[in-house]
Amino acid sequence: MRLRLGRPDLARYAHRFGVPAANGPFAVTFLGVSTLLLDDGESAVMTDGFFSRPSLAKVGLGRIAPDHDRITAALARTSVDRLQGVLPVHTHFDHALDAAVVAERTGAVLIGGESTANIGRGGGLPEERLRVVASGESLSLGGFELTWVESDHCPPDRFPGPITEPVVPPAKAKDYRCGEAWSLLFKHTSGRTALIQGSAGYVPGALAGQRADVAYLGVGQLGLQDEDYIRAYWAETVQAVGAKSVVLIHWDDFFRPLDVPLRALPYAGDDLDETMRVLAELAADQAVELHLPTVWRREDPWASLH
Repeated sequence: MRLRLGRPDLARYAHRFGVPAANGPFAVTFLGVSTLLLDDGESAVMTDGFFSRPSLAKVGLGRIAPDHDRITAALARTSVDRLQGVLPVHTHFDHALDAAVVAERTGAVLIGGESTANIGRGGGLPEERLRVVASGESLSLGGFELTWVESDHCPPDRFPGPITEPVVPPAKAKDYRCGEAWSLLFKHTSGRTALIQGSAGYVPGALAGQRADVAYLGVGQLGLQDEDYIRAYWAETVQAVGAKSVVLIHWDDFFRPLDVPLRALPYAGDDLDETMRVLAELAADQAVELHLPTVWRREDPWASLH
């Protein structure tokens, strides 16, 4: 099969960038890949916290480390100086490279599996700033109640397995193995509920009995799967929790910095067009809103559900 060149044109999906703006103190801000800032004005948590976004050449040929200037700029732009938790959805570099630095800068606890803890240890976080959770465990952080449910990475997982020793940057990309992949469920005191599915993988039946009005749905590599897989993924996540609004994440080219406009991953690495074709059909059939988030914008996807 001939390699398809180029990348999807995001202009085709301009009508999907319609998540309602946040008008009150509660907001979710998309910060590229699977990094989401959830803030209620008094407490805040962040998934991943990945801002360095090293180039493809550096990832492929060298060692990578957190870019402190890019992290500083991103935290300043979002006015983040305090977080209750930093929550990597798994520990590949495009999720967890900066997690320890962001936790250290914001006074947060770094929370996840043992692989996440080893990212924190390699980044110099003390043990009291690390929290290892098990599948099904829930924690309260400010106004948020979060539950971690074991999930899986979308195939192929190029760097599978746990991280068993501290990763001290600079390190090779392959040192950031997947570790524990999570479905994150949160309930807020405002009544808002959501599923955050950082990777387009799933464990059949894992979310049975869980409920969430909104699903932040990772779609990285999803467009390379066959249509049966894409439909099964939707069923095991969106349908399983009964979500009425879906916001797609992990579609952007994470080898480019955040200070330039986002673009989709190239066809060589993913096919957002195929993902959108199948998911748009499923969403229309099931009367589910389907959105793409706008980077840096404070949004409230629950606003359109009332």
